[in-house]
Amino acid sequence: MTTRTPLTGPSVWLGQDIKDSRRWIRDLPPEALDELDAAVKSVRGMPWQEITRADFALPMISDLLDDVSDELENGCGMVKLRGIPVDAYSEDELRQMYFGLGTHIGTPVFQNRSGELMRAIRDEGAHVGRTYGETKDEKGSTFLSSYARTLTNGGLRFHTDRTDVVGLLCVRQARAGGVSKLASTPAIHNAILAKRPDLLELLFQDYWRSRFGEEGTQKDGEATTKETAYPLPIFGLRDGKFTSHYSLTFIEAAQMAPDVPKLTDAQREAIDLLMQTAEELCFEMTLAPGDLQLINSHVTYHGRTPFEDDAASGHDRLLLRLWLTMRNNRPLPQGHEILWQEIEAGRPRGGIRQVAL
Repeated sequence: MTTRTPLTGPSVWLGQDIKDSRRWIRDLPPEALDELDAAVKSVRGMPWQEITRADFALPMISDLLDDVSDELENGCGMVKLRGIPVDAYSEDELRQMYFGLGTHIGTPVFQNRSGELMRAIRDEGAHVGRTYGETKDEKGSTFLSSYARTLTNGGLRFHTDRTDVVGLLCVRQARAGGVSKLASTPAIHNAILAKRPDLLELLFQDYWRSRFGEEGTQKDGEATTKETAYPLPIFGLRDGKFTSHYSLTFIEAAQMAPDVPKLTDAQREAIDLLMQTAEELCFEMTLAPGDLQLINSHVTYHGRTPFEDDAASGHDRLLLRLWLTMRNNRPLPQGHEILWQEIEAGRPRGGIRQVAL
């Protein structure tokens, strides 16, 4: 018999309730635009990835950005910051602004093994598998890495990224689709506890994942799984703080490795219930140009609907993504070092380990 109890607090929300709330919305005050512009001018000529918090002074909105960081960790776990003037700057200046702004919220970490600190999220076409990772599954079909899937116009299943907070700045939106879907993982925990406490226990136990070439090697253009698989629970709890790290793609990739234990029927049932519950409890957040979506990966799943671009009319979807480690982040359970490297509160962590070339 389970001894687990429902999770409480503002990070436990239902999509049907939160969608009409303004709790997670923040607006840049008009006077902040001059401060942002002055900060961009102060780093003119500096590579955006070298900008530090000290280089990019934002005293007028420091309280606002501190409030954003607090809402992400201690509040509902998501924020939409509106009013960033994306049309007023070149792409390089926009990267300077976004990176500088990001340093006031958290600290950017690497998003791939070659040191990428900011990723342009757009449909890059048919080559993404060859470029970012693909293999053949047991049926001979092409299986794209999680990284490659992000750079298509297809939908994305609910998942988390390997970072405390994911930031997505909308520069341009698609002609149709590309809607963000968000769900509270503590609320999913509670719903599964009420329905199937036996399956909830399985989600607190190890599921094997594969890094799928993100930090390992590639052979003949295909990502390998054997050397890069690792076990990690989907749900974790420490000192009253919940965390979930989940990507079905990484679990499916691990299943293709001959030396990885196969999922049991009960584990598959738990995953199916997890995905079904996320769909039931989620809501859709539409991003307009100038919106910055920030989500705490520990308490929020995110996904995406498929989209259609129309470059001729200026509707080719472009989001700029930052992964941020947070100065006020939570403690993580023992065993999570295999993914996060650091599990104590307030310590830098997450991102992709770098490899010597």
